[in-house]
Amino acid sequence: MLDTRREVVTPEGVALRLPAAGPVPRALAWAIDFAIRFALLSVLGMVLALLGTGGQGLYLVVLFAVFWLYPVVFEAAWRGQTPGKRALGLRVVAGNGAPVGWLAAFTRNLLRVVDMLPFGYAAGLLTSLADPWGRRLGDLVAGTLVVHADRPNPVHAAGIGDALAPPVPLRPGEQAAVIAFGERAPLLTPARQVELAELAEPLVGARGEPAVRRLHGVANWLLGRR
Repeated sequence: MLDTRREVVTPEGVALRLPAAGPVPRALAWAIDFAIRFALLSVLGMVLALLGTGGQGLYLVVLFAVFWLYPVVFEAAWRGQTPGKRALGLRVVAGNGAPVGWLAAFTRNLLRVVDMLPFGYAAGLLTSLADPWGRRLGDLVAGTLVVHADRPNPVHAAGIGDALAPPVPLRPGEQAAVIAFGERAPLLTPARQVELAELAEPLVGARGEPAVRRLHGVANWLLGRR
């Protein structure tokens, strides 16, 4: 399967295309995280060994925290990225493209016990190969998706001073759509911004990049940035 992009339509009617990550970059990210955890445990093990029997008990607590809480805390508190995922440009998100929450992060990582069966993440690999968006069992249960993180786009939202009053009165639904465009446009590709802005050609009276700038201006005006 060549097209692994998952399209999700937001409540504002904006289509998001989520580029799902395959098993290879995910495995490399896991290897980086494993190396980090192994190095951390090695250093802490040498330090705690100096404490004798008490240190052994503390090491078991640290072992549990590092191997099980490490991915949960990073994914929930660091925009869905562990250090390994960040290095590979990956991110965990909810199935609708929203940021992953604590419950979902805990669930998908808890299910690693099943994904590891019978050995070497065989169950997780087979599931990700069978799923259109490369999800393992943990992702299916938690309703999450691992995607390639978007790079910053060269087109950014208009500045506070770039406000443009709409030439005609806008209904509440139209105002909401314009504001949603202004807030979400930096997350979209320049081509997608142009495509959406040209839908409002009767309002902005332009096409291409000028349409994007003018629609940003209208959004700023509606938000009171003037």
